[in-house]
Amino acid sequence: MKIPQGYVSTNTGIDSTKAPLVCKLNRSIYGLKQASRSWFNTFSNTLISQGYKQSKYDYTLFTKGSSSTFIIVLVYVDDIVLASPSPHMIHMAKTMLQQHFKLKDLGDLKFFLGLELSKSQEGIYLCQRHYALAILEDSGMLACKPSAIPMEANLKLHAESGTKLQDPSIYRRLIGRLLYLTISRPDICYAVHKLSQFVSNPHTDHMNAATLLLRYLKHTAGQGILFKANSDTRLHAYVDADWGTCSDSRRSTTGFCVFLGNSLVSWKAKRQTTVSKSSAEAEYQALASVASEIIWLKNLLTDFQVSTTHAAVYCDNKAAIHIASNPIFHERTKHLEIDLHFVREQVTRGVLKLFHVRKFHQLADVFTKALPRNAFLSILSKMGIDNIFLPS
Repeated sequence: MKIPQGYVSTNTGIDSTKAPLVCKLNRSIYGLKQASRSWFNTFSNTLISQGYKQSKYDYTLFTKGSSSTFIIVLVYVDDIVLASPSPHMIHMAKTMLQQHFKLKDLGDLKFFLGLELSKSQEGIYLCQRHYALAILEDSGMLACKPSAIPMEANLKLHAESGTKLQDPSIYRRLIGRLLYLTISRPDICYAVHKLSQFVSNPHTDHMNAATLLLRYLKHTAGQGILFKANSDTRLHAYVDADWGTCSDSRRSTTGFCVFLGNSLVSWKAKRQTTVSKSSAEAEYQALASVASEIIWLKNLLTDFQVSTTHAAVYCDNKAAIHIASNPIFHERTKHLEIDLHFVREQVTRGVLKLFHVRKFHQLADVFTKALPRNAFLSILSKMGIDNIFLPS
């Protein structure tokens, strides 16, 4: 670290005003850039010395044992989660950690980094109700009129829609908080993805669309995901692409959702990095994205000692499926060579199996476009998105 300005050591004769000297720290000091890294290295080395294995696919995940003695340790900075089928293993892990670190036991997991968890016989319910209400309160929207949809159907937003906001920091802060809310809210994923494209230069139309999203949060503050207890371990995914929908760049939007059994575990809405010349090309790039996600999930599940067979991927574009399944090299797909070989390899190895799905059965539609109310609510019900705070 740099020596503080004006520091003079009488014992060593060091004078910071005469030369740009630095100090070598023997221990990390809270507040420095490397403090968190130093803490994580210390924590991970301690667990590894006790027989835990660090995951290659999530470096904050540590596992030990098997079957009834299996235990998981998940750490985020100084928040630690323990999970095991054996209460005895959890007690032993707590005792071991208390021998090395000063801990505060908060009991059963109910809150973690803004996430709220509720356990029942049906499964585990995950939501961010308090966080959503805090966003509404900070935005002055607690008394607003609720909305049944997060974004108007077929809404077209441009970079210059409306007039420029006088204070763009309000919009940027709101979008930043909404991005964190998408951790448990796939229903707002597309709307937040779309609004986040204008944070550098927000206009009034963008803020109006964000206001409608806040009205939707007022209507669904406690909405979240139910991870069902009777779910199996088969992976399947729905993938879609909306071709050339970005009015400013004409790039397409990739959307997918991945299920473990009948529980939704991963989803994404993202604008593609290149312009596609056809809808088949856009869909094929989306296939490459979901293939990468499925491979990562399969590898991560091995750390949880869960084995999976092939993953079924449902796509509504027959041309993209034929390109992935047919070894013939087409002239028009030359520039897609990397994605082409990657997806084909996974299909050939049996990691993926591609199936055609009709448009009205495509669940990934909710991640590529703003839908009418009935279509939107129908997809949410099929994805297992629920609200336990509503009267039954």
